[in-house]
Amino acid sequence: MKMKPFRKQWTFTLLLTAVFAFALVGCGTSGTKAPEAPEAGGTSGQASTKESGTSLEPTLRIGYISPNNKGTITGVEGWAQKKGYLESELKKHGVTEITIKSFPNGPNLNEALASGALDVGIYGDTPAINARSVGLKTKLINISQSGMNAWLVAKKDGPQIVEDLKGKKIATADGSYMSRYVRGLLLEKGLDKDIKVVHLLPADAEAALARGDIEAYAYPTGFGPLVISKGYKAIDEAKNHPDLRGSSVSVVSEDYLSRNPEFVKVWNGIRQRAAKEVQSNAEEFYQLYAESSGYPVDVVKASFDIGEWPVEDLPEDGLKLLEGTKKYLFDNGIIKKDFDLQDWIYKP
Repeated sequence: MKMKPFRKQWTFTLLLTAVFAFALVGCGTSGTKAPEAPEAGGTSGQASTKESGTSLEPTLRIGYISPNNKGTITGVEGWAQKKGYLESELKKHGVTEITIKSFPNGPNLNEALASGALDVGIYGDTPAINARSVGLKTKLINISQSGMNAWLVAKKDGPQIVEDLKGKKIATADGSYMSRYVRGLLLEKGLDKDIKVVHLLPADAEAALARGDIEAYAYPTGFGPLVISKGYKAIDEAKNHPDLRGSSVSVVSEDYLSRNPEFVKVWNGIRQRAAKEVQSNAEEFYQLYAESSGYPVDVVKASFDIGEWPVEDLPEDGLKLLEGTKKYLFDNGIIKKDFDLQDWIYKP
């Protein structure tokens, strides 16, 4: 299967930038040739074969979050990609070209979805909810990862507890699941008016910490344990506040779904198969994730538990966490318009 570089659609993007004010501009492009592999056999919950009549458009454009441009999706979808059956199963249904693009942050991915330059987005719950709240026409098709940790990191000789940050400046990536965590943490501690939170991407945070430009940074998976391994320390973690943990969700544009109504069945069948295999092959998955993300294996293992990738598309506990995230964002004025989560979920 041919996989080609991403083509930006700037004209429409510029028209929608004003609507999606939280979206940031600029991000790297990656395209990669899929590994050749025999077509996978049928499994429980897997996509139906072409003989059933399912036919999808030949091109599929996927966006995901990654600190690098290696072109391999992280998570269980990346497992299916590396094993070859992401492409081979989609090919059974008529997909001959997959375009894959990594984004540094959720708002950047939102901009691409808004421009019509992506069909599928795999990214954090907070930017996905933000986008839906302001009218981006997507449907939630699965919760790819649930219960993601975040780390509030400071210099080893710096603040020792959250309260030490009073009157200081900290940072995180605005519009991310870490942003929701850190703002929720400060609210919980009664420090939301006493600590300034500024926007900074994870890749730029270590230098800012070292210079003393900020006192702490709320890091995502991968980055958090990596920086801690260099001598920094976590003064708080999202796992200590279960309702502030994050999720990664998969959304599809309504426009694409209107033309490809069978896509969700095909895609979720592939994802379910991958999730089952990952549960039984944790060590191999951690290694694959390390190769895809560029992080050392020990950092990957410190970042998350294998159980964060559910086999079920929309597990009850994952939906509960997602509903809590949406409620927090609305109650605190981060999103201006609430919506029914059930209306967002794709229903054939």
